[in-house]
Amino acid sequence: MRRSARAQRAAAGFTLIELLVVVAIIALLTAGAVLSMSFAGRDRDLERESDRLLALMNYAREAAELQTRDYGILFQEDGYEFLAYDVQLSQWRSVTEDDALGARKLPDGLGMKLTVDARPVVLKRPVDAHDKTPQVMIFANGDLSSFEARLERNGGVRWVTVAQDDKGQLLEQPMQQLPER
Repeated sequence: MRRSARAQRAAAGFTLIELLVVVAIIALLTAGAVLSMSFAGRDRDLERESDRLLALMNYAREAAELQTRDYGILFQEDGYEFLAYDVQLSQWRSVTEDDALGARKLPDGLGMKLTVDARPVVLKRPVDAHDKTPQVMIFANGDLSSFEARLERNGGVRWVTVAQDDKGQLLEQPMQQLPER
């Protein structure tokens, strides 16, 4: 039995050109999806640093209550440092006994803005500044001074805000972004 030429061609499958066209279409769709996610998607560094700040603030708050000791946070444009009040010396000092509360530098491209008691705080410190006075207080009873810390990407293109709600709980607000022009 002989098959017709048409039946043999149908049984042979797809041609090489048909397969290449399908692969090219899939590649274009994948490239488009990857590019759109990298520009309008998540900012992992910003999310990671805001999560870290929130977790460390909660940790310092618990430590303050357990140790009945006042802590504070010294914010700078490119990072922050947790401080402890030394009663014997009557001054603020770096927390050396707990590595988790050490000074942190933000990744390149990220910055910090701070508002305390509804007033913006200038975070740029003089180069020769030696005093360490925190802008945000974490009191021994667990209370915090009223603040809003804003971590932002490239001067405010995207940002995440860490603040305190009406009940005293620390909250991380969802990432926001300036609308594209």
